[in-house]
Amino acid sequence: MQATETPTQPNRRDFFKKVSAACIGAFLTLVPLLSGLAVFLDPLRRKAARTGAVRVAILDALPGDGVPRMFPVLASRTDAWNKFTQVPIGAVYLRRSSDNKLQAFNVVCPHAGCNVDFDSEQGHFLCPCHKSSFTVEGGWISGPATKQSFTRRSSKTSRAARAGGTFGAAP
Repeated sequence: MQATETPTQPNRRDFFKKVSAACIGAFLTLVPLLSGLAVFLDPLRRKAARTGAVRVAILDALPGDGVPRMFPVLASRTDAWNKFTQVPIGAVYLRRSSDNKLQAFNVVCPHAGCNVDFDSEQGHFLCPCHKSSFTVEGGWISGPATKQSFTRRSSKTSRAARAGGTFGAAP
């Protein structure tokens, strides 16, 4: 006669050991995974700081002779986990005309994106890349620039003075 094998039922202790090991393993896997995911996504959860006008210069620093002066644009920047305070993000030329109007010019040529220099001897702006030139008011004189002006913004001095005596530019 052949002996019949009876299937053995799982032991209760083995069942609890396996369930406990699976729970501990899942916990030890998920905690670092979720922590890493939270650190990775942290910059996306932060609200971006709203940037308005950036203080560029005090109006008293700008003479009324009509000659443009270059001023750096400094602002605080946050890049993922790093915060940089008062770093240069660009520059503008500021000019106060004889009728006491304030003009701001972007330092970038509208043609090729090169930085424009002011030639005080000739009294106009000159792009060193392709020799485009602009008047002291921002109008086009010659060169391959397609835009007729590179004026950034203008405003009355009194309006800027009421806002705290400073000229601000948007970054």
